[in-house]
Amino acid sequence: MTRPLRLSTLFLRTLREDPADAELPGHKLLVRAGYVRRAAPGVYSWLPLGLRVLRKVEAVVREEMDAIGGQELSFPALLPREPYEATGRWTEYGPNLFRLKDRKGVDMLLGPTHEEMFTLAVKDMFSSYKELPLTLYQIQTKYRDEARPRAGLLRGREFIMKDSYSFDVDDAGLEAAYQRHREAYVRIFDRLGFDYVVVHADSGAMGGSASEEFLAVSPVGEDTFVRCEASGYAANVEAVVVPQAPDVDEATVAATPAAHVEDTPDSPTIATLVAQADALHPRADGRSWTAADTLKNVLVLLTHPDGRTEPLAIGLPGDREVDAKRLEAQVAPATWRPFEADDFAAYPMLAKGYIGPGVLGTDSEQRGGSGIRYLLDPSVARGSAWVTGADAHGRHVFDLVHGRDFTADGVIQAGAIREGDPSPDGAGTLTLARGIEMGHIFQLGRKYAEALDLKVLDENGKLVTVTMGSYGVGVSRAVAAVAEATHDEVGLLWPRELAPADVHVVATGRDPEVFAHAERLVQDLAAAGLEVIHDDRPKVSPGVKFKDSELLGVPTVVVVGKGLADGVIEIKDRLSGTRREVAVERAVGEVLAEVRGSAPAGD
Repeated sequence: MTRPLRLSTLFLRTLREDPADAELPGHKLLVRAGYVRRAAPGVYSWLPLGLRVLRKVEAVVREEMDAIGGQELSFPALLPREPYEATGRWTEYGPNLFRLKDRKGVDMLLGPTHEEMFTLAVKDMFSSYKELPLTLYQIQTKYRDEARPRAGLLRGREFIMKDSYSFDVDDAGLEAAYQRHREAYVRIFDRLGFDYVVVHADSGAMGGSASEEFLAVSPVGEDTFVRCEASGYAANVEAVVVPQAPDVDEATVAATPAAHVEDTPDSPTIATLVAQADALHPRADGRSWTAADTLKNVLVLLTHPDGRTEPLAIGLPGDREVDAKRLEAQVAPATWRPFEADDFAAYPMLAKGYIGPGVLGTDSEQRGGSGIRYLLDPSVARGSAWVTGADAHGRHVFDLVHGRDFTADGVIQAGAIREGDPSPDGAGTLTLARGIEMGHIFQLGRKYAEALDLKVLDENGKLVTVTMGSYGVGVSRAVAAVAEATHDEVGLLWPRELAPADVHVVATGRDPEVFAHAERLVQDLAAAGLEVIHDDRPKVSPGVKFKDSELLGVPTVVVVGKGLADGVIEIKDRLSGTRREVAVERAVGEVLAEVRGSAPAGD
């Protein structure tokens, strides 16, 4: 029998007003309903009701991980520097890593993720192929020093995560482990009860090859993903690989006039350039110039984990923007920022607003250029002609052909993806949506095993490097994602598997018999195996109790009140809002049927 939670003694204080520091509707309700409480920016305390929901998410994750043979352990959050130094991540994580020293001056860190510790544990204990395959997992607190923690539990500095790791002798074993985890994740997110999509993803700082994300579809999500309805293709926007535009045929290139520089006064932006080009240099074919005819060159400054800085120039059509997240994924583990006044001052050959390929590229320094590495968007085809900066204020060059008049150091996938763009698989067009990252699975391969020398003897007695997979679920984030997906204007709407209780019994009025009967009903429901919240507060008005029941979001609400005099109680479905009265003597059976989705006994 589960002990009922009584609001008269529960450590709970609901709020009528939204907290000032909460941004998202679900997070506002989590705070107002007393599930979580802000302790510091990006750091939250879990209060009793919130902890019950969190533990239920953990239970779902554990059940599905155990079902595929995962073995749970728990590493410390406080970790030594040396393993992360060996893999390069002490430096690569940069300012996102919480670093500290002990009293002896020894470097330590708060674990952002635990690949190194899992790898070393297996290295210390296993040495033969006979001991593999192996899957280990933990549900552990992680720490990342987010520059701008926001969105409550969705992007914090401290969070709870399930991370699991597979260890196999060969790539076939890794593929099998990856598929087992993928299927387990589908079951996990099906049970958590929100709309989600599986997308191709970028591996980022984790490394590895195959990578997929499980995103909860949400308009408040921080991740943008694309889908192609015709083929089912789906990818995180960072992972979209735009195909290289085919070369322009030689006859067209031969017919393109030689590049010529023209005056375009007061045209430092794409919009002003197009206007000036139309007014002063109309096209020979009679068509108006558009932003798509222009090539803009965007300058950014990279900062590498070791502190080294490097300028980078990106060339892309003028009707496209650089996507911050796509660029971040391309330059990781470096970070980036736009060029500022001091950066331009260091390169006087860069005419801001009129920068062209002539002064860009690593080979340009010998001809008076900047020597800045220059990368092009893949939509810039070899042989295509452009209007772009002439490296002099108020001047642009026309008919500048890629491959004939300028070259670049390479290609970069940093241009923004737009609704209606062609799908990379060639099957149709892309639509864009937003989501919350809930899970990420990687085929890590041998990156960490090689760095930490994890080898076992194979069946021929030869030492081979173990291959690994890494699989994460945002456990605390799942609570927030469900809250964002399942609420209305008055409160939360928990799915049954995650709700803090099965039923919320509300005793209304001041009649002692009402409270006595509600108590007997609560005891009977608890004896039948249900988790019950009992609003037994004697001096709280019915209106406040009803508002709190809506705010807390338990799926089934039972009201014991004035109807008791007529021998009935009320059962309310929180999600649909439907209410029905049932006879007192049938109350337990009806509530059990409501909760368990079956017909009441005797029907």
